[in-house]
Amino acid sequence: MVLIQTEDFDAASLIAELRERAAGQAGAMVSFIGTVRDYAPNAPTQTLFLDHYPGMCQHEIESICAAARDRWDIIDTTVVHRMGALQRGEQIVFVGVIGPHRGEVFKACEYIIDALKTRAPFWKRETLQSGEQFWVGQHETDAQKTADWELEE
Repeated sequence: MVLIQTEDFDAASLIAELRERAAGQAGAMVSFIGTVRDYAPNAPTQTLFLDHYPGMCQHEIESICAAARDRWDIIDTTVVHRMGALQRGEQIVFVGVIGPHRGEVFKACEYIIDALKTRAPFWKRETLQSGEQFWVGQHETDAQKTADWELEE
């Protein structure tokens, strides 16, 4: 399941739905929640505005999840990514992965979040409490993590 939405999400409900879809076949479940944090060293973040390319973004996230299911022994995945103006501390993204064994589930979850950061067409504009605004660029470390996953195939 992949959702892109402006509304906040309830992680406990998403976890329960994922477990239900696994129908008792899972021995491990991993979830990740990303939140808005301060990116700027000199002034606190006020908001992070996320925009996306509709349709293409959904398709890319579904493709990332399908690649994880093909690569690791997992049963199912859930990704919820928010868009719009989010305040510091608010939830941005939920990634949940369920499967028979913890090792495979951990790897799949980490792969999904790494690939989301570099492949999903989202744009982030940060506004500081000072009023300064800037677009958040892709970090070289994120690009390297995604490249490392591709080398492991």
